[in-house]
Amino acid sequence: MKGPNNQYPLNSVSKLFNAQFHFVQFLTYILILGFGVTIGVIFSFYLKDCNFSLQFTQLSLSSFPRTPPMPPPTAKPERSNQTQTQTQTQTQTQTQTQTETQTQSSHAGLKEFLKPHVMHEMDDEELLWRASMNAKIPDYPFDRVPKVAFMFLTRGPVFLAPLWEQFFEGHEGYYSIYVHSNPSYNGSRPESPVFQGRRIPSKEVEWGNVNMIEAERRLLANALLDISNQRFVLLSESCIPLFNFSTIYSYLMNSTQNYVMAFDDPSSVGRGRYSIRMLPEISLRQWRKGSQWFEMDRELALEVVSDRKYFPVFQEYCKGSCYADEHFLPTYVSIKFWEGNSNRSLTWVDWSKGGPHPAKFLRSDITAKFLQSLRDKKCKYNGDSINVCFLFARKFAPSTLSRLTKIAPMVMHF
Repeated sequence: MKGPNNQYPLNSVSKLFNAQFHFVQFLTYILILGFGVTIGVIFSFYLKDCNFSLQFTQLSLSSFPRTPPMPPPTAKPERSNQTQTQTQTQTQTQTQTQTETQTQSSHAGLKEFLKPHVMHEMDDEELLWRASMNAKIPDYPFDRVPKVAFMFLTRGPVFLAPLWEQFFEGHEGYYSIYVHSNPSYNGSRPESPVFQGRRIPSKEVEWGNVNMIEAERRLLANALLDISNQRFVLLSESCIPLFNFSTIYSYLMNSTQNYVMAFDDPSSVGRGRYSIRMLPEISLRQWRKGSQWFEMDRELALEVVSDRKYFPVFQEYCKGSCYADEHFLPTYVSIKFWEGNSNRSLTWVDWSKGGPHPAKFLRSDITAKFLQSLRDKKCKYNGDSINVCFLFARKFAPSTLSRLTKIAPMVMHF
């Protein structure tokens, strides 16, 4: 009975194993089928996406305008040797012309840079800065004729202009003219041709005020813009020349000194105008007085417009009874440049009548004898004593013009 009973467990195990094996095979088929279906779905979506992108790209490209095709290159005709030679010659000529033009432009640029402009839009600070420039090379790269700058500080018109016209006639190129008038003056009076267009940008000036020195520095700065100006004379509308142009030009150009009057006046209208607040830049011992009508060379003019130490002191403390026009230049020049200064003025005035202003001369005062007496005065010039002391004189009223122009050829020789 053991044999049959022992076979039942074996058959049971075999049947159980076969059932499990078929179940595993079934799961495998299911997984393979699922995997295949998944791959198919993914691939199908991929194909649809590619088709959509292609259609979108075509649609996008069709929205832009089509660029016309480039024309085929044109073949250049062959040139003979003669034609090539002519072309080369033309090219060389054009190159040479361009080079000459560039060279001329460079020279024109230098002349344009140095060309003075009476009217400009610079303010005082810009003007003084520009005027303070100085060439370090003494030799000029062009022909230069030294000139005298005649600077007129006026209230309005130069009413003795016809006399000055007579004085300047025939000497063009040896002088420059600059006029600083009150800005309120509208030029209603016809100007003499020699003064036409010679007014510089001006500001208000009050007698005895420090703005008078500002006007003098403004005149100097404008005159310094002309590199040919070598000597600088300050004049007023009531000034006259006592000699002809040739004599005055030679006197100034050959002079070794500057002409700024400076002296020590111990009175109340001298030292009495000094302010102790000017220390330490200016002491009472250095304080000087003198005439405002000066003449100086280019070197001193450059120093005057460049000064930023002494002039601000006058702007701050020389007010009221301190007349800056009588003290600034005499004090400044005596402190720094006394060795090259003559301590006298070239403009004669009459203070014999006293008062705050010099005497004014009317038509009845003008005679040949009177004018000759102003010419015959002795002074030191370059270390020697000569009979020419004053080159100019003031104050002459407008009524003196007719007599002055009549006497000038006989006495002043112009």
